[in-house]
Amino acid sequence: MELLFSLLNLLVLPFWLLMIFLPRWRWTQRLMNSLWVAAPTAVLYTILIAPRLVELLLSLANPSLASMAELLGEPTGATIAWAHFLTFDLFVGRWAYLDGRQHNFSAWLMGPVLFFILMVGPIGYLLYLVVRTIALRRQSNSVIG
Repeated sequence: MELLFSLLNLLVLPFWLLMIFLPRWRWTQRLMNSLWVAAPTAVLYTILIAPRLVELLLSLANPSLASMAELLGEPTGATIAWAHFLTFDLFVGRWAYLDGRQHNFSAWLMGPVLFFILMVGPIGYLLYLVVRTIALRRQSNSVIG
């Protein structure tokens, strides 16, 4: 399970490095335009969850703190959760990257935001929403004024 956990990290890291450090490179843009970027981790997630799908669906249909703690408290459960986090964090990071590019946000602005999405997904997402709102308001004011 340790090897699979490490493999999950290696699958997403190149995309994050490209978005943060080479955001304007045409290969970064080409790769991130693909919806398939997060597919490898989603496939591994599916492989991990498939043998336990019925058990997990029953737990998730009526979740309790105790059942989630039990699931996450063992290596397979933690790896499944990690694959879930990495897949969706990358998907959200990809969206923020593309949205930021569409609005011509500075790479200096987007780099730290993408780092926060990578490290603490929901906080990074909220940070991006705040940054996006402020930046679009400023762009709108500069066009008007």
